[in-house]
Formats: sequence, structure tokens, C-alpha cells
Amino acid sequence: MSEKESGSATDAIAGHRAAIDALDAELVRLVNERARRAEAIGRLKGGAPAYRPEREADVLRRAVAANPGPVPGEAIGRILVEVISACRALEEPLRIAYLGPPGTFSEMAVAKQFGGSVESVALDTIDEVFRAAETGTVGFAVVPVENSSEGAVGISLDLLLATPLKICAEIVLRVHQNLLAAQPSLDGIARVYSHAQSLAQCRGWLARHLPQAERLAVASNAEAARRAAAEPGACAIGPALAAQRYGLAILASNIEDDPRNMTRFAVLGGLEPGPSGRDRTSLVMSVPNRPGALHALLSPLARHGVSMTRIESRPSRQAVWEYMFFVDVEGHASDAPVAAALAELRGIAPFLKILGSYPSAAL
Repeated sequence: MSEKESGSATDAIAGHRAAIDALDAELVRLVNERARRAEAIGRLKGGAPAYRPEREADVLRRAVAANPGPVPGEAIGRILVEVISACRALEEPLRIAYLGPPGTFSEMAVAKQFGGSVESVALDTIDEVFRAAETGTVGFAVVPVENSSEGAVGISLDLLLATPLKICAEIVLRVHQNLLAAQPSLDGIARVYSHAQSLAQCRGWLARHLPQAERLAVASNAEAARRAAAEPGACAIGPALAAQRYGLAILASNIEDDPRNMTRFAVLGGLEPGPSGRDRTSLVMSVPNRPGALHALLSPLARHGVSMTRIESRPSRQAVWEYMFFVDVEGHASDAPVAAALAELRGIAPFLKILGSYPSAAL
């Protein structure tokens, strides 16, 4: 490149950087203008909740749909989540309970849904997470409900049956499992700690690379990371976040057997969101112990054109060999087809509970 060409490139770069500086200043101005609008809305609400899942879902969907690129839509969504989080915090500080300790996929789910401008409260068990929201110690709870490869989280479903809380949002988190250790290689590893579901999600990789290592299930992936940091010859399976929190090296990345592995979380609280335009309704019902009973209960959904996206059975704990069925359908409970189907179900199901209607999560 000639000296003249080099000088032209330098001038062009300087011009682009000056334009970027001006754009950054404009971004700051616009974010603060948005924040002032949010504060004004908060005053006009007169104490109504600042967190509106249906509104936030609509804002994110419209922004991603309008994105012309080159920034990917997923990145636009992450940026907006943080802007919304900071503006929401000016209206009302939020406390969110999740299954701890820090460094779990549950903590990552909280960040994905609520952004960084909230107080995240790590608790030891899913039972405690439910209780914290039920007693008002926190505003909302985030709990795992199912994994794409390992199925339902039974304790969460059982607690949903009894809680007064409603599902007011859902989070779908792509789960990448990593092998974490304090040592630099696999040599000498004798124990693998992780949550039972994470161990199950990595069976194939463990069989190929650590066939002799003992597999030990613990309460959370973060607890596994804590033990791996303290015990020679131990490692953990968990998110990269846990490696950062507990000073571990990532010996192998993305070791899950299914690369499409995802976990779905429910946000629980006292809210009942209105329709967002793309919603899901979760319910649980009992089935009479007679031939064709389940078919009869599902017929109203088909009759009214309501799409069922999930059905899961759990022992009822009321009688031997009787079950409760957890069902997800597309649409909000106030949508005419869903409302009509639910009205029929109330007339024939021995027990029916609407767990919540809420915006469907974007992946």
C-alpha cells in the first residue's frame, strides 16, 4: 500500500470512528429518554407492577422483527433486555429467587429474562424458591420445569399443583454443558460431580472419555463446581458461568449428547399477564379412572381448534395408580377458542387448575 493510500485509509477510519462516537452519544441520549418515559409511566400506574411480561415480550418481538441487520436478532434482543431491565429498575426494584448457588443454569435464565438490573437471590432448593415467592420475600421465582432430552422436573410440577403462584412467563435456555476442573487435563480424574439431569445429558461423552470415573449427583451444577474446586481428582459438569465463579478451567466444551439440548424455566409470581399475541396456557387436571377418560378430556381442545404442545403425567398422590395430567396449549386463556375449551373442561374434569397464561418464549 502506498503512502497516499495508507493516509486515505487512516482518514477513512478516523471518519468512521468520529461517526461512531456521535452515534454512541445519541444512543446514550435515547436510552435516557426511554428511561424518563418509563419513570413517567411508573408514576401514572399508581403502584401497579413494573414488570409486565406481555408488554416486554411484545417490545422484544417487534424490535427483532424490525431488525435489518447486520447485527443478529439475538444480539438485538440481549441489548434490549438490558435496556428494559435498567428502565424497569427506575420504576420498581425487583428481587428474583432461583435455584442456587450462583453459577447455575437457573441464574443464567434469570439474566436472560430480567437482565442485570435486578437482585438475584440464590436459594438451596426448588422448594425454598417457591416459598420465597409465596411469602413475598421476593417478587418472582424462576424454576426449571423441563429439559428437552431428560423430560420434566418432577419436583417443580408437584409444587405447581399446590402453589397459589401463577406462571407469568417462560424462559427457554440453550444448555451447553462443559467439563470443569481445577487441574489442566483429564489425567487422574476419579470423580465427576453434577446435577443428575446434567449427568444424564452427558452419558455418551462420559462413557467415551471418563469411563472409570465415579459419577456423583449433587443438588446443583454450581455445587458440583464448588466441590471440584476443593477436591483433587474431581471435576464438574456445568455452565461456563460456574467455571468463572469457582476459578476452574474448562477441559472440554459442549459435551452434551444432544446439541439441541434446552431447558425450559417458568417465572412464577402473582401476576396474570394479558394476551401478548403469541401465548401459552398451562393447566393441570385429573382424569376419571375409566376407559376413554383421557380422550374425553382432550376432545374439547380438538373441537375448538386449540393446539396442545405438551402433556405430562404425574402420580396424583391421592390414590394408587391415579394421575394428574399437566397440559400446555397454544393461546391465552382469554382467547375465544381456549376460553371455550376450558369452559368445557371445567364441566367434565374432576379437578382442573389453570397454572397460568403467559407469553411464549423466544429461543
